[in-house]
Amino acid sequence: MTESTLSFDFVVIGGGSAGYAAARTAVSLGLKTAVIDGAEVLGGLCILRGCMPSKALIESANRAISIRRAEEFGLKASAGAADIAAIRKRKRVLIDDFAGYRQEQLQKGTFALLRGRAAFAGPKALEVTLRDGECQRVEFTTACIATGSQIKVPPVPGLQETGFWTSDEILDAEALPGSFIVLGGGAIALEMAHYLESMGRSVTLVQRSKGVLTNMDPECGEVIVEAFRKRGMKIHCGTHLQSVEKTAEGGKRVTFKTETDTETVEADEILVATGRAPSTMGLGLQEAGVVLKHGKIEVSPTMQTSLPHVFAAGDVCSPVDVVHIAIQQGEIAAQNAAAFIQGKALPQKMDYRLALFGVFSAPQTAAVGATEEELKKAGVPYRTASYPFNDHGKSMVMGETEGFVKLIAHATSGEILGACIVGPEATELIHEITVAMAFRSTAAQLLAIPHYHPTLSEIWTYPAEELADSVSAS
Repeated sequence: MTESTLSFDFVVIGGGSAGYAAARTAVSLGLKTAVIDGAEVLGGLCILRGCMPSKALIESANRAISIRRAEEFGLKASAGAADIAAIRKRKRVLIDDFAGYRQEQLQKGTFALLRGRAAFAGPKALEVTLRDGECQRVEFTTACIATGSQIKVPPVPGLQETGFWTSDEILDAEALPGSFIVLGGGAIALEMAHYLESMGRSVTLVQRSKGVLTNMDPECGEVIVEAFRKRGMKIHCGTHLQSVEKTAEGGKRVTFKTETDTETVEADEILVATGRAPSTMGLGLQEAGVVLKHGKIEVSPTMQTSLPHVFAAGDVCSPVDVVHIAIQQGEIAAQNAAAFIQGKALPQKMDYRLALFGVFSAPQTAAVGATEEELKKAGVPYRTASYPFNDHGKSMVMGETEGFVKLIAHATSGEILGACIVGPEATELIHEITVAMAFRSTAAQLLAIPHYHPTLSEIWTYPAEELADSVSAS
């Protein structure tokens, strides 16, 4: 070992939510730890270009929709044209605060912080190209790869030449063109479409699959599509993109095929929101012997990669790209790394039974636990019960009647196995079922819990009652 070589018990590549959680946990367990992050600005995707900035913009979108609907509630209000620059300014103030706190955590000396890009130089060594151009060799006993994800751009003829926006541009735009074609039908596409339309922009959404939010109950996506169309958005599902080109007027044109025809749509700008891909380029994973599967790092429930002493956490390996799961994965990776160093059995395994997912569209949608499709594939007997918001007192008073709640319970035990919701405050209401599932509650036990009237939360008691009755009668 040369004098320029650094050595650590645990090295984390990436300083986002998963990486910071792993490093913080490792230090608490007594491991000599380092974090390597070469990003221009520290903080990670969620804080800088994901969850937090998008929700800041969406909060403005929600207020704009409320003003638009003021007359329904006997009020007179007019917002005028949206001040995109002012919205961005508010977002920047918030994000600077959030990012500043994370940067302070990373830089306060609890663990070593190397500002550079890492690549494996062997199964237990990294070559780090520092931001000043210098190189640093780092050796480790255990490591965690937490490099996150990057925007995925589909290989459509003419797209690169024509140019496009991504969520990065939307989230920090000082001004917005008058119309957009949004490519995609996942959470990012729907949230950005909601924001753009609320700002008075014309939105056309083009989705490859036959519906949106293909990882959720199909009925959730159907409600959102119907709601978006009522707002004037044009939605095209079941498409195959053919080409992108500029128009003579300076706009942009997208051509796509459907089952029956070839269609074209035009707008001022294109927003590519077709998902994200794991950030693995340049890490030297193949040289180190780390196996990828469908582009992601393959991990076991203990968060170990194909190299037992190398772990992974977050979007680079996760089946569900959400922050709370990334944090949990990072913590488990560090706990198991400590056990590995001590020669002990690895104590923690990742359990996705309570995996949460939410979309901050309008209406919102959220889910927890298993879907009907997953239970069918697993051969688990189940029952479902739903209840609509348009027959629920509090949502009717609020004027938020689009959507429904659905509970899924085991057919014989009545244990709640999953739930989904599309409607007002869905991303908040789903947590009641998450808590119930954490304690393995049955539908009957959920029904027995008092719910204040009138509240949105009490809507869960209606499907719970139906399931409790059907299970007891079987």
